[in-house]
Amino acid sequence: MFARMSTPGAIPPPAKLHSAEYFGEQRDFWWNPDYVALMAERWRLDGVRMALDVGCGVGHWGRVLLPHLPAEARLFGIDREPAWVKQAAERAARAGFGERTSYRLGEAEKIPFHDDVFDLVTCQTLLIHVRDPRAVLREMMRVVKPGGLVAVLEPNNMAGSLVLGSTHFRAPLDQILDAVRLYLTATRGKENLGEGNDSIGELIPGYAAEVGLTDIQVHLNDRPSPLFPPYADRAQEALRKQVLDWDERDFWCWGEAETRRYFLAGGGSEGDFERLWKRALAGSHEIAAALRAGTEHQAGGNVGYLVSGRKPG
Repeated sequence: MFARMSTPGAIPPPAKLHSAEYFGEQRDFWWNPDYVALMAERWRLDGVRMALDVGCGVGHWGRVLLPHLPAEARLFGIDREPAWVKQAAERAARAGFGERTSYRLGEAEKIPFHDDVFDLVTCQTLLIHVRDPRAVLREMMRVVKPGGLVAVLEPNNMAGSLVLGSTHFRAPLDQILDAVRLYLTATRGKENLGEGNDSIGELIPGYAAEVGLTDIQVHLNDRPSPLFPPYADRAQEALRKQVLDWDERDFWCWGEAETRRYFLAGGGSEGDFERLWKRALAGSHEIAAALRAGTEHQAGGNVGYLVSGRKPG
């Protein structure tokens, strides 16, 4: 089965640069353009003049939004990693957005802007990595203007543990449940270590209400990650390439050392980890073999929530 197949990337992971495995080519295919246009209408983005992308990474989400903002709108981005800030600026310039964007270092827990600056404050797959998502939402709410929009895009990655394509649809039940056990235990451990809940999307509407946002709306991203022979379009080519790359490097949702650390922090034992890790890799190898043979196919369902609310005026 695919583990977090919806979020792979192709940048080789430098030591300790956050999310490096997830910033590659496949991330360019997370959104259907007509759906983004629909969300721009729902969110009234035609009224945005100042926008902030928190935890911007290399700027994927900002580049998705910019065509739907007025021509005079400026987009700022912050990230804690200097390498990503540099790449975000470079990629924006190559896309023709250099004069409309500005990227700088900054922490989501202490956004380096004054109160009431932006019409839109947004993030994509940021809150899955933070110790206290409510605190980050409060910071996002602080820097948005009264009546302005806070919009976050966060997944339920746990749901992907039960997206079974053709290779694993009839896999033994204990194999499927072992993969779920490994992922859920590791996810709980990640949160226990203060490094975020990978399925935080389920909790964001309640958190948004708790911090005082109003007019809260919840939508689902309509873009799946399908794979079916001959894997011919660009999105499938990028996804297939990443799956095979991860397989060659024995990378699962995380690397072995990181998965072990999370699993043990989630209450798992060393012996259970060794068994479950080997089984997870065996499952990944089966998928990769089927892709090489041209037999694997799946619709590739993802659960990604768009949760938005407005700051009281």
